Amino acid sequence: MGGRDRTFTIREPAPGRQRPLVLMLHGNNPGGDGARTMRELTTFDEQAAARGFAIASPDGVGGSWADGRGVTSADEAGVNDVAFLAALIEWSADRYGTSADRNIVAGISNGAFMAHRFALEASERVAVLAAVAGGMPADLSAVQPQHAVSALLIHGTADRISPIDGGYSRRRGPQGELRGRTLSLAETADRWRTIDRCPAGPGTTYRTDLSSRTDSATGAGGTRVTAWTVLGGGHSWPGAPTGDWEPTSQEFDAAEEICRFAEPLLAGAEARQL
Repeated sequence: MGGRDRTFTIREPAPGRQRPLVLMLHGNNPGGDGARTMRELTTFDEQAAARGFAIASPDGVGGSWADGRGVTSADEAGVNDVAFLAALIEWSADRYGTSADRNIVAGISNGAFMAHRFALEASERVAVLAAVAGGMPADLSAVQPQHAVSALLIHGTADRISPIDGGYSRRRGPQGELRGRTLSLAETADRWRTIDRCPAGPGTTYRTDLSSRTDSATGAGGTRVTAWTVLGGGHSWPGAPTGDWEPTSQEFDAAEEICRFAEPLLAGAEARQL
């Protein structure tokens, strides 16, 4: 695509028509194998298989995604990752009979920003968005999708890389200017509630000693928006093996919760039209 070979790994769906495809987007990982790392650190393969979903682990160009902030190598190279992910959905639908419009896009960090972009710009294909450690890019916040998309937003209060309160990228412009601003968790949830035409107000909040989860009332096409604050959580995937780099919550498994959240919300594009 665009003169580049694009690669991905896919786990086929269970037999049955119109199974959803989960797109699992890695974080910025130049020189590494981000897709393989995501498969090793998360239980998405297991969770998707238990529900009969197909799951694809695509590779970003140079280990990054053109997520719309203008700060990654893929953005600077003019990569069209929205077109790539849309083509992957079409390829899977043609080859395996997966759904064309009831799919899930999930990611962490750069992959979370890209998940927001794909859900905004290809809303007809995405029923559910899940973003871990990544708010909506501010430059995309005025985009008005044609379809409502349910959103599960997970962010740690101790995230040093992509703070829960939003802010600018650490990668400055040529003159040292700030760029690549992202919205806070609260602003991101509010924007998706507005897009989805959820009733006014954030909804109902559930608290534990380790986290706080706010669930919206139902929006257009039965969509929901959930903002999940991980107290003390770092720039990490809840449920992944703990390490020395960032605090990682073990209260819940993010892959399991994403699949559980998505399963009843997989409405087709017609039902979600705004």
